[in-house]
Amino acid sequence: MPVDPLWNSTTALELAAQRRPGALIRLGREHRSWTLAALGNRIGCSPATVSRLERRTRIVDLSLVHRAALEVGVPRHILTTSLAPPPATATEATRVTASQRDAEEDPMRRRTLLTATAAGPAALLMGLDDALAATPAPPGAGPLDGRLIGVRTLYDKGAHTPLLAALPDLIADAHSAAASRQSLDQARLSAVYSLTSAVLIKLGSYDRARLTADRARTWAEIAGSPLAAAAAARELAIVLRHQDQTDAAQRLMSSAAAELEATGLRTDATAAAYAQMLCTLAYTAARGGQRTEALAMTEEARRAARRLPQVVPPGRLFNLGPAAVDLYAVGVHWALGDAGAALEAGKNLRPEQFPTAERKARMSTDMARAWWAWQRPEQTARALLDAYRASPGEVRDRPAIRGIVNELAERHPRTSGVRELHAAVTRA
Repeated sequence: MPVDPLWNSTTALELAAQRRPGALIRLGREHRSWTLAALGNRIGCSPATVSRLERRTRIVDLSLVHRAALEVGVPRHILTTSLAPPPATATEATRVTASQRDAEEDPMRRRTLLTATAAGPAALLMGLDDALAATPAPPGAGPLDGRLIGVRTLYDKGAHTPLLAALPDLIADAHSAAASRQSLDQARLSAVYSLTSAVLIKLGSYDRARLTADRARTWAEIAGSPLAAAAAARELAIVLRHQDQTDAAQRLMSSAAAELEATGLRTDATAAAYAQMLCTLAYTAARGGQRTEALAMTEEARRAARRLPQVVPPGRLFNLGPAAVDLYAVGVHWALGDAGAALEAGKNLRPEQFPTAERKARMSTDMARAWWAWQRPEQTARALLDAYRASPGEVRDRPAIRGIVNELAERHPRTSGVRELHAAVTRA
């Protein structure tokens, strides 16, 4: 289908270059002589919402932007340009903030963050902030496939500090490669942003994680990759859950699972992705207090995982097997407030069933949460020590888990293992 000349006009190209998707939507709406109400009826929102969408420079709801752009005919390549971060410049990047109040508070928040952790993940978030605000010049540090495997290996080890250090250059080179408009390069960029979201979620940096998850979804959609789209949807759903938007997270995961199921699940990779969507959906439902749905989804995930190998092949985007589904069941029962059922669900799990240090440690931290809810401090400390030995970052860098360590030290300082655990975590 030929592109409407409107979108090759100077006005449209300038709006795209200025990163103003809302203004592009307004341009398309007015070109069609539609009122705000007419477009709102087509995309299921009020005229006031459409007006805000068109006027804002900050993206609040990426899915709404996509729906509106599709309705008014904004071509995909024009929309992609308007959603991309600004290119690198010779001057120092300025961090984009949501409001004047954020801008005033931001330097103080940064100093506080750096004082709290002068070296380590928190300090490196500043460099990542700059890379997200304005993509740096690509350093050309080597083939992307090998580097993406390398940073995934760091994630699988729980090595968050070197991972964060590597991300700005990787983001820059992945953006440079995606300029080829080849779907594989675009899918790689989506994968980089999904991995960035995953580590930011670990660190409790949910606003940043939402930004990167949105970008992962955009590039997965452009690439037309079902697996990249599933990975991005999962990270965004986790962020939404942490931001107390459980219903939105469930809708997103239900849609992602349905889209994967529609592919026929002909390969182990897509079957693993589908089972992962069901696991995340089950846990999200549990956090929302929806017991029946959470347990039903857990069982459905178990059925979906039966065809998967017990040992997950290396390099798979979704490293999920039958044991991982059982580990999710621990989290589901814990989230439902049934610590006894959580401990029962995890009683036969063993570290050797999991392929990476991150998953081995996650098994132990999930069991520790259940023991803590069951008011068993000694078992909690023992499980957290096991987690720390498998991957120190999974205990040290996750705020909720480190909080349990601090509570143990305050309330049960003489319990076996507590002093050793607290000393190890605070020393790091």
